[in-house]
Amino acid sequence: MSLELLGISVLWIFLFGYLIVGSIDFGAGFFSLYSDWTGQKHILHKMIQRYLSPVWEVTNVFLVFFFVGIVGFFPKTAYYFGSALLVPASISIILLAIRGSYYAFGTYGSKENKVYSFIYGITGVLIPASLTTVLTISEGGFLAIDKSGVHLKLKELLTSPYSWSVVLVSLVSVLFISAAFLTYYARQAEDNKAEQLVRRYTLGWSIPSVAAGVLVFYALRSHNPEHFARMADVSWMFVASLVFFIAAITLFYKQRAYGVAFFAVVMQYFTAFLAYGISHYPYLLYPVLTIYDGFTNKTMAIYLVVAFIAGLLLLIPALYLLLKLFLFNRKYVKGME
Repeated sequence: MSLELLGISVLWIFLFGYLIVGSIDFGAGFFSLYSDWTGQKHILHKMIQRYLSPVWEVTNVFLVFFFVGIVGFFPKTAYYFGSALLVPASISIILLAIRGSYYAFGTYGSKENKVYSFIYGITGVLIPASLTTVLTISEGGFLAIDKSGVHLKLKELLTSPYSWSVVLVSLVSVLFISAAFLTYYARQAEDNKAEQLVRRYTLGWSIPSVAAGVLVFYALRSHNPEHFARMADVSWMFVASLVFFIAAITLFYKQRAYGVAFFAVVMQYFTAFLAYGISHYPYLLYPVLTIYDGFTNKTMAIYLVVAFIAGLLLLIPALYLLLKLFLFNRKYVKGME
């Protein structure tokens, strides 16, 4: 395996980690707000807070690793994406900072403040929508490149069916992944009311998540036919993703083995995410930038690969301890500690 391929593979793993952990976090924020709107906050909010208290500080580690790595391995991405994503990236950073303020002031300060709860819930859907701009732009057609630099075609981005389909799939996926995990978490806490509530959310967002994925396929066919054709070449992976989805929904519907069901959801997105990455190879930005263009020097690449693999090996045991001590500690989950 070449260093270029090894580098992008490591980064893709970190990005997928953020997709799952971040989705659970963001979706939980929205569900907390929604339960408040529907008068069901007393059922759900306490359980969500017990999950988020030990986890929220870990979530953005995956994102930081990815963005530091993408610039470290592929310095040219800073030129092509840097100035173009100045506004979208700034919005994402501001939203992440605002969300962080909720944990500081909402959790440790006035817990019942409506403003904090609203900010917490709304940023849970706005952050994924803003972050998807990177993947959208990578498909090409949204940047103007000339002697003066790289400029974002904001009008094309805001009026593109593909752009909005990506936003839609990110939103419904966040809510589906989060609801699936919270259903399992509620079962662990032996909280039947919360379990039944988030189980309904899981089933309710399941079909929209698949429908949004189909919509992205349809929009991509018009926007980037080359990439669509490459995705067709790995269609078996998308079929596998659908099989995992059916298995997960069957278990949730029958109220059985929620841990296995959530694992099936993770595998559903892993196979689809991997298929997307393989079909996108070797492009970082269609059609002007590949992973082989402007790759960092060999020495730096080796150091980065070693550092990122070491970071991953350090992060995995840390996450295991976090899960064992908090998320899968039955006494903690049940609120006994």
